[in-house]
Formats: sequence, structure tokens, C-alpha cells
Amino acid sequence: MDAKSAVGPGHVPTGEERTWAILLHVLSIFFWIIPSLVVYLAKRDESPYLAEHAREALNFQITFALMMVGLAVSIIGILFLWLPGIIDVVVCIVAAIRASDNRPYRYPLSLRLIR
Repeated sequence: MDAKSAVGPGHVPTGEERTWAILLHVLSIFFWIIPSLVVYLAKRDESPYLAEHAREALNFQITFALMMVGLAVSIIGILFLWLPGIIDVVVCIVAAIRASDNRPYRYPLSLRLIR
């Protein structure tokens, strides 16, 4: 765990927390920002574990959206609009696997906008 982790080293998430964390990462593949935003707003005060996973997913999905807009407005970038989609699927699956192992995950190339 990194130094900025909201969850202490002795915290063991419940089965429900783990399930919510896995679901938010997997559903982010299909519903973009909505699952992480809903979980973050609904559960951030109840569970530091869920707040951490939702915050990471939310930051990545916002970064992903900015990347897609940047590519869409450039002529050459239009040719590469498929690349962020593949990256999104891969890192969301890795994050879901980490959540199933009760481990935190920091999305790569993600702007830390929500803290």
C-alpha cells in the first residue's frame, strides 16, 4: 500500500466491500464514469476501502475522457481513438483483480483530480 492510501494496513475489507469494489471496476468498462461516481458518492463515508477504489476509478475515467476528447479533436488522433478503449478495458480488469485480492490499485497515466 502506498503512503497516501486511505485504508490502514490492518484494515480487512468485508465481502460486501470487496464485491462493490470489483463491480465498480468492471462496470466502469461498460458505463464509463457512472459506477465509480455513484459508489464514491454513496459509500465514501461508510468505507475507506471503497472510497479509495472509487476515487482511483473516477480519476482514471475522467483522465480517459480527456484523452478521448484530445484525440477526437486532432486529425491524426482520430486514427488512434481505439487505443484508449483497449487501455481502459485492460486496466479496469487489472483493478478488478486487485480488488478481488483485497489490494489497492493505482491506475497508470491517471490525473489525481479527486483526492
